[in-house]
Amino acid sequence: MQVGIPMESMAGETRVAATPESVKKLRAAGCSVVIESNAGLGAHFTNKAYQEAGAEIVDDAHALAADVVFKIHKPTPAEIRRMKRGAVLISLLDMCHDDGTFDMLAEQGVDSFALEMMPRLSRSQTMDVLSSQANIAGYRAVLEASRLYGRFFPMMMTSAGSAKPARVVVLGAGVAGLQAIATARRLGAQVWAYDVRPEVKEQIQSLGAKFIEFDLGESGSGQGGYARILSQDAQKKQQHLLQQELKKADIIISTALIPCMPAPILITEEAVREMPEGAVIIDLAAGNGGNCPLTEADKIIKKYGVIICGYTNYPALMPSDASNFFARNVYNFLKLMLDDNTVNPAFKDYFADEITSMTLITHNGKTRFETTHKAKKVKVG
Repeated sequence: MQVGIPMESMAGETRVAATPESVKKLRAAGCSVVIESNAGLGAHFTNKAYQEAGAEIVDDAHALAADVVFKIHKPTPAEIRRMKRGAVLISLLDMCHDDGTFDMLAEQGVDSFALEMMPRLSRSQTMDVLSSQANIAGYRAVLEASRLYGRFFPMMMTSAGSAKPARVVVLGAGVAGLQAIATARRLGAQVWAYDVRPEVKEQIQSLGAKFIEFDLGESGSGQGGYARILSQDAQKKQQHLLQQELKKADIIISTALIPCMPAPILITEEAVREMPEGAVIIDLAAGNGGNCPLTEADKIIKKYGVIICGYTNYPALMPSDASNFFARNVYNFLKLMLDDNTVNPAFKDYFADEITSMTLITHNGKTRFETTHKAKKVKVG
């Protein structure tokens, strides 16, 4: 069984779906590995390092023509056409936006697995790329805030006087938000955090932050541990109450997302207008419209004296560790799918395990899932 790793074609992407470390593991599992020349350079992994790990350096056509293809982002139409019939693709597939990719994969006869569909089970944690990459995003977002903020994070006592600690507010206490809280606390900031799900209060407090709590008349807890959409009245009440907290913030790290929906507006233009001069907003929801309506994707702008950062790919700013985490997740997923034969490994029944069954998107020339802007659902039949 041959595993192929092409270079990521998305602009600005520095990560790679396999590292020399994961190549060694794949080889030990009985797989041969081919990787496109210089695919790992953005993450500081050289062709020589891959060769020493046992991989063969090839061109993009050979990497895409492998039995199993690892990718970070969904393939382009040109990449899909280069995949062979019967191949297996393991990648993020952007399940919330159907641009024809799924039908093209089915027509090409590719069995594709969407990593973002990984079920939240204890045994799937080692395969959860969303969590591993969100952890990095939360950490890197705080570092970006410290770079843009013109003052200290911790309280500083010097012979020239003292500086008070930065007041950081984190919106959303998912994986990225919790890591942002922990990182800001380690840097010495005073941290407050808000989430519509009341059950995360204990997690926030355990990291040393103060929980911002409002009575909205309803809970924002949704299925699978995610937040759900609040009613219009609750959203307006939330924005009004948050404004009173946000106007006191030196730095806001905003991470609030609802699966397959535009990001909720938590930081209104009025709230930005009332923030201190030189304050910083790091909007991790910029790729989904932003938690602030002023955010511009992949740009740093200044409005009303406030710096607003809309980067959409923070893991790519830490490509070595991000690639290592992603590669380990993907290797663990493939290992689950294979039998124990390390001489000539073969795939087990996809439908015998709920992890592979729930992540399988195209199979035997058919698309198993359809998407809308609101939800994902399994086709019947």
